[in-house]
Amino acid sequence: MKISVADIETAARRALLSCNVRDSNARAVAHSIMAAERDGQPIVGLSYLPTYCDHAACGKVEGDAEPVLQKISPICIRVDAKAGFAHPAIALGIPPLVDAARTNGIAALMVGNSYACGSLGYFVEQLADSGLAALMVANASPSIAAHGAKAPFFGTNPLAFACPRIDQAPLVIDQSTSVVAKVAVIDAHRRGVPLLPGWALDGDGQPTLDARAALSGSLCAIGGYKGVSLALMIDVLAGGLTGSNFSYEASSFGDCEGGPPRTGQLVVAFDPGVMGGPSFLSRTDTLFRAVQQEPDVRLPGERRLAMRRLHEHGVDVPLDLWTLIQRYIQEGSPVQKRSHSDHSS
Repeated sequence: MKISVADIETAARRALLSCNVRDSNARAVAHSIMAAERDGQPIVGLSYLPTYCDHAACGKVEGDAEPVLQKISPICIRVDAKAGFAHPAIALGIPPLVDAARTNGIAALMVGNSYACGSLGYFVEQLADSGLAALMVANASPSIAAHGAKAPFFGTNPLAFACPRIDQAPLVIDQSTSVVAKVAVIDAHRRGVPLLPGWALDGDGQPTLDARAALSGSLCAIGGYKGVSLALMIDVLAGGLTGSNFSYEASSFGDCEGGPPRTGQLVVAFDPGVMGGPSFLSRTDTLFRAVQQEPDVRLPGERRLAMRRLHEHGVDVPLDLWTLIQRYIQEGSPVQKRSHSDHSS
């Protein structure tokens, strides 16, 4: 079915409201889901919405949490997500982060005690639209084994970067420290399709194309041990500096066991006019043009922008997924129903 992005956002918000999520939080999460679908990132769009709903229903994430902001120095802002969704917590911190970066040249936002935030590029692009360069990292529940080990220890621990451009959409880089995001493996498992080579290892540490085996094993890090080192660095930044759980301490993002994961996100914003001077934008534009001198070279994020243009008049959504979302809107989460039944018994 072709669904308008406005209807996607409305449906996502209504589904979340049916699963114990307060309206302000539902709006923040729903807008990110709309943006993911608009930009051709469905694995963090509507296909992930049932997980958000189930986790809100079972208490994996506190749907009615109200994040609390604290300005701890002129350039450091902390937001306690209160075990709630990351999206409203980050949204609360972005305006003072922008103000602090413009005043001081650089500023940091630390979001702790939080839940999965979906696409990091979604957030850093907002800062680039405000004229700032931005770097963001987030840690997650275990998916990547330490180098030489078999059991998952680090999260996919993604990072993103955005830079404003002259009369163009910002440059946005958004990637995980695993070869593929875990939600892609979960999606493959749901659809019953094989993984691509080099994505994952089974429980014995052997390469596998079986999504089920991968979910009980680990994901491959980008660049082998170098990717594992990046995951460790991000765990220190996103878990340590925000006062949150490290990856190995966090409960899974994939089930209702273990309570809230309480992970963290760190965003650092830079005012390029202060730090790089008035020629920063023209100089970086020269860099981007130089990169593209070779044939067939494209800058990071160009596919995302192409998909955004393509989806101006609607997004093709699988009928079975849209039907499932309508069921959540009308009936709430089946996890919620089971938990109520268990409680009654």
